Amino acid sequence: MTKFVLVAGAWLGSWAWEEVVPELRAAGHGVHPLTLSGLAEKGSVPAGQQTHVQDVVDEVERKDLRDVVLVGHSYSGIPVGQAAERIGDRLARVVFVDSNVPTDGESFVSGWPDGRAMVEASVAETGGFWAPLTAADYEGQGLGDEQIARIVGSSTPHPGATLTEPTVLARPLGELPATYIKCLLDGDEPSGDVAELLNSEHWRLVAMNTGHWPMFSRPHELARILLDAAGE
Repeated sequence: MTKFVLVAGAWLGSWAWEEVVPELRAAGHGVHPLTLSGLAEKGSVPAGQQTHVQDVVDEVERKDLRDVVLVGHSYSGIPVGQAAERIGDRLARVVFVDSNVPTDGESFVSGWPDGRAMVEASVAETGGFWAPLTAADYEGQGLGDEQIARIVGSSTPHPGATLTEPTVLARPLGELPATYIKCLLDGDEPSGDVAELLNSEHWRLVAMNTGHWPMFSRPHELARILLDAAGE
């Protein structure tokens, strides 16, 4: 039985996976949606990027999970990618859902020549947190009005230190067994760093014709892709 550990991106908590979890459990697998420190119900917990890495590692080790598929969406691909190499032979596969991927010594905002200033300004103005997106930011991503309202209404500010602290990787990410899910409404092609990783024999690419938040826009299709990834 596969154990899925699901980690949503910036501003989101474990609640983001509510429509994906039942399908994975119905297929007989263990499912562990995880809220990272500083977000949602853990909003009072101080957090940096390595805190988030440890959140994922602790979930696996505390529950003694084996045959683990780690799933990281958006921002969370960075801590999930680091956690994947730290859990050793407990890992079956890592799945990156339209996510950033970690690069040793680089941060979430390292590759944002213009966006970095925008994010850092938001963090400074919001008392050390990255302010959630507005409803307008979700347009064109395959989401209905009710879905957008739910995301906006439930999102919480994201701890700013997690965005600027550097990644720590002990070995090349391309050595890990991985699936990368590219959501086409958020761009036709993977970013350059992802494209390079996809040259690895251990990585495979899956496309979804939806936006950046497929756990809301296409939860059943996303669940099927995760189940397929678990079977590899």
